[in-house]
Amino acid sequence: MQSTKSLVAKHQETLEQACEAVLKRGHWSPYPEVPSGKYYGETANADGKLAFEAVLNQRFELSGPETGADTEGTFIGEECSPYGIELGINYQQHDVDSLISSAGAALAGWRNAGAEVRTAVCLEILERLNRRSFEIGYGTMHTTGQGFAMAFQAAGPHAQDRGLEAVAQAWLAMEQVPSGSVWHKPQGKHEPFVMRKRYHVVPRGISLVIACSTFPTWNTYPGLFASLVTGNPVIIKPHPQAVLPVAITVQTAQQVLQEFGFDPNLVMMAVDSAANPITQKLALHCAIRLIDYTGGNSFADWLTGNAHQARLFIEKAGVNSVLIDSVDQVDRVCQNLAFSLCLYSGQMCTTPQAILIPRDGIDTGNGRISFYQLADAITSAIEKLLSDPDRAAMILGMIPSGTTVARLQQAVNLGRVVLESKCLPHPEFSAVSYRTPLILAVEGEERQQWMQERFGPIAFLVATDGLEQSLSLVEEAISSKGAITLSVYSTDEEVLERAEQVAIERGVALSCNLDSGVYVNQSAAFSDYHATGNNPAANTSLTDMAFVADRFAVVQSRRHEV
Repeated sequence: MQSTKSLVAKHQETLEQACEAVLKRGHWSPYPEVPSGKYYGETANADGKLAFEAVLNQRFELSGPETGADTEGTFIGEECSPYGIELGINYQQHDVDSLISSAGAALAGWRNAGAEVRTAVCLEILERLNRRSFEIGYGTMHTTGQGFAMAFQAAGPHAQDRGLEAVAQAWLAMEQVPSGSVWHKPQGKHEPFVMRKRYHVVPRGISLVIACSTFPTWNTYPGLFASLVTGNPVIIKPHPQAVLPVAITVQTAQQVLQEFGFDPNLVMMAVDSAANPITQKLALHCAIRLIDYTGGNSFADWLTGNAHQARLFIEKAGVNSVLIDSVDQVDRVCQNLAFSLCLYSGQMCTTPQAILIPRDGIDTGNGRISFYQLADAITSAIEKLLSDPDRAAMILGMIPSGTTVARLQQAVNLGRVVLESKCLPHPEFSAVSYRTPLILAVEGEERQQWMQERFGPIAFLVATDGLEQSLSLVEEAISSKGAITLSVYSTDEEVLERAEQVAIERGVALSCNLDSGVYVNQSAAFSDYHATGNNPAANTSLTDMAFVADRFAVVQSRRHEV
């Protein structure tokens, strides 16, 4: 068993830097985002790919309950690579009650280790995950359909950043609680009352993290590490289509926990199948006290209505809007929008869906252009971006869900098609095809068409009467449907200020005049708050103090000083 004392010292500088970054909100990351041998070692890419290939058509072994019900010893797996390769990975299925029992048994030792040790162990887990970023990248690529560059970044270093951010926020919250105090209350001529008090950071209980199919680590690490560092055992329930990135994460966490003398079952994975889901049974168990969920509205609403015993941290669907009032360089704006609309085929919770444009056109640095001239500029930018098949395939990735493909095919009836979606052969994986975005033109009053989430590569150019209606419709969409992002383009400072006021009042993150290498889809850990928790799209924010502080309680004891 390795020394936790040396582990605390090893990660002290990283923790201090992370805490400073959280408080100052500048750019910082200890995990390089470029998949280069310069940072990860010359053989890292090849080694990661070999590690990924080594688990194909195998059982992926993890620690779990040793005894349980009839499902013990059953291995299941139904992941299918959107790129057409055979995965064939199987994972052990455990009974819900045995998972709960094992997690509960692990709690006391982890709680008693104290915040300092728990924090150091979590930082070690993140460091080990960073070393496996290429392996995680290939695993994410072949379960979610992301292009490799995006899979590496989003599932590797960017997810690790979010995990570290949660650890730092939690450390700051726990550090505010003193271990003890001596209380003196004067009593006039009499001796003062003197009491010695102790304060204990106490975990809420078992945490359930429900992972999504599109970002199985980026959306999972904040809840995983916020719960774990505050003393709560964590059960991760992966989506049946995207288990491998979660399995690698759980395996890494279990290895570190065991090395430093803790129960590896502090982090476990609960697998199921689409035909026989277990998420509801897990979520309703009385021992589950924390639930993190990212996904569709239907299950989010079910959790809210039924899992009353748990504190819920939910991110669900919304309608992200772009309001265009006026621009300086229209080509740069359209190039920026094109990338935002294409990235991962619109399967990001931050992807813009509705682009509101005055029907009588907008002013640009080169004069006034009409609604349809701007529409042509946007669609031309998309076509140019996707003109090279290799680049197109890397940016768009694949669509892993047949439901999303069907939605895309049916959406052609929702408006006037200004850019047709095409199904094109993948340049590297010949057995599959990728799909380009569908862009539709609609009227602002046609709310049924555009003012609800259409997950996938579907976007609407919404014609409005002008700025006032555009602002009003944006407010309505955020208030009724929620949103994670809002983007505004205007050369008028007053318009930008009005848009910011809308963002403040409706609780949405605002981006203004993005026309270079920063995109509305992107959210940088330690600086950007992902979601606000203040509109219907999410009840929480990644990662503010509220996200971590409610995962533990403070229990005190007091006695008279003798």
